Amino acid sequence: MNIYKITLLALLAALAIVGRVSFAFLPNVQPVTAVIIICGLILGPLSAALLAILTTFLSNMILGTGIWTLWQIISWIIIGLLSGLLGKIPKKIPVILLAVFGVFSGYFYGLIVSLTNYQITGQNFYVYYLAGLPFDTYHAIGNAIFILVMYPIIYHFLKKYAKERFELQR
Repeated sequence: MNIYKITLLALLAALAIVGRVSFAFLPNVQPVTAVIIICGLILGPLSAALLAILTTFLSNMILGTGIWTLWQIISWIIIGLLSGLLGKIPKKIPVILLAVFGVFSGYFYGLIVSLTNYQITGQNFYVYYLAGLPFDTYHAIGNAIFILVMYPIIYHFLKKYAKERFELQR
């Protein structure tokens, strides 16, 4: 990993952290998942995993950390790895399909965090998960909107790096 890529990761982490803190007043609406997906597509799965760890750790220092932090990191790492695998497809993926992947990722993230946290409350899993489903829906819709808005902009700024990456794969 070169200095240029580390700098890009730091900028994307700053964008995700500021976005997460800025949207903290809206339940589960945050650009972190979208930024991780975009990072995975352009910079690769390892970069997305590093971004997931960095963003979760630093943003939770501001918003509050707890046992859920580990499961947030695991969820976002899996999403980053999956998006990195999507980035290995030689053709450029349409933005609308990325938005659909963002919706899927929102529900996946909620499922992983719910699987690990319901035991703390002592409730039945289905009751716990169904109670959180509206928040997962906010997350999923937010992901789609953030991807539709942010992907063209971030891709434009990282176009040189993205073109080199995609041309090398063909």
